[in-house]
Amino acid sequence: MAALLASGILVAGCGLQEIPQASNAVDAAWGEVQNQYQRRADLVPNLVATVKGYASHERETLDEVTQARAKATAVNVSAADLDPAKIKQFEDAQGALSGALGRLLVVAERYPDLKASDNFKDLQTQLEGTENRISIARRRYIETVQQFNNLITTPPTSFTNSLVYHKQPKPQFSATASGADKAPEVKF
Repeated sequence: MAALLASGILVAGCGLQEIPQASNAVDAAWGEVQNQYQRRADLVPNLVATVKGYASHERETLDEVTQARAKATAVNVSAADLDPAKIKQFEDAQGALSGALGRLLVVAERYPDLKASDNFKDLQTQLEGTENRISIARRRYIETVQQFNNLITTPPTSFTNSLVYHKQPKPQFSATASGADKAPEVKF
């Protein structure tokens, strides 16, 4: 009876349930990241159509945004396929879309009627909110991956992982903007 109780206590603290739960949490967090990027991709056609109505001769910028959106939505990385190279590919595609959207908003600054449009203001607000949601989803993914990676690499749960699950550490996001590691310089 004492041996049964001791083995029950040992199994309870070894990560038998924690490791799969943590893996599921990483998958869910990655799903939320993709969900927020999809939300942004869904806003792009409406934003482009609104700008097109006011600035039809800005065709190059509008086409660039449309192409960047197509590339960003073409790069799909499932939670089961997470590796650093695929995350980098995903980040690059999303970064290109972010850059194109930034240029589109600069174009919008040249058109006071467009900036005053309620539809454009609403879409711009939704886009800003979505960018915030993306940031939060990425942060939550990073935290969840850290918890999972700690679980599978530190004893005693790492022993269970190496004997039963054989899970590998999940990749993290990295800074995607060039120069993101340097503080911005403000000059007046």
